[in-house]
Parts: sequence; C-alpha cells; structure tokens
Amino acid sequence: MTSTKRYPMHHAPARPIAAVIAVVLRGLDVLLVRRINPPDAGLWGFPGGKIDPGETLADAALRELYEETGVRASACAVLDALDVLDRDASGVLRHHFILVAVACHWLGGEPLAADDASDAGWFSVMALDPDDPGFSSDVVALARRAAGLA
Repeated sequence: MTSTKRYPMHHAPARPIAAVIAVVLRGLDVLLVRRINPPDAGLWGFPGGKIDPGETLADAALRELYEETGVRASACAVLDALDVLDRDASGVLRHHFILVAVACHWLGGEPLAADDASDAGWFSVMALDPDDPGFSSDVVALARRAAGLA
C-alpha cells in the first residue's frame, strides 16, 4: 500500500489520520463490509474508522465494528499497520490514513450494514481470491494472517 513515488501535494492534509479496522473471525469466516465512502468506496473491506481522542485501538475497533454492522466481538491483538494514500486523478494527495488492523473474535450478532457500509456479510477465508478487484488492498492477506493461514 505504500509507495516511494513522489506526487504533488497541493492541498495535502497536515498529518495522517489514525484509524482502525476490525478483522473479525467466526471460525474460518471473516466479516467484510462494502465501503460507501472513499477511499475504497464500493469495495469489500473490514469495518473500521477514525479513532476518537482518548480511545484505545481496541475500543475504537469494537465501536466501529458495532456501528457499521451491529456485531459484537472481543479485540485480541494488533495484526498490522497500513498506509492508505488517497489521491485524486492527477496524483494530488487528498488523505493519508494509517489503519491499525485489530484481530477480533466474534461474540454475537449477525451483520447488518449501517453507518459507512452498504452491505455486510461473512466470507470464507479459504475462498477469498487475492486477485479479485472487488476487495480493498490487503484484505485477503490480513484475513489469512488473522486465521493463522499465512
């Protein structure tokens, strides 16, 4: 997701935005949502969003998970941190997000899309195709790592 290539930064944000994604497993199924907002609008990814001031990574991941899907989980561990650089067509940086991926274990609830998601559902980790353009970057790799398959 990161690149060393230089792009113009005409109206670049002052600093990156800290956010979390909840990588929720229920057995060998992973919970994904279809994103409404950029970056990655229309793609399947993990529930998540910005971290509120004073909020821990685990608390933010669980809050965003519940707001977007109604699912309850427990936070287990940080899996990774990812850079998401959102650029316009000319390469100008619009947003720089740092996404902290938090592995979570499903406790209850069936996903219903809400908030920043247009759809939500369980996907078999084994059936995820890393070449499928319908997934956000790193989704398949993170799901496999969370499931202990990578």
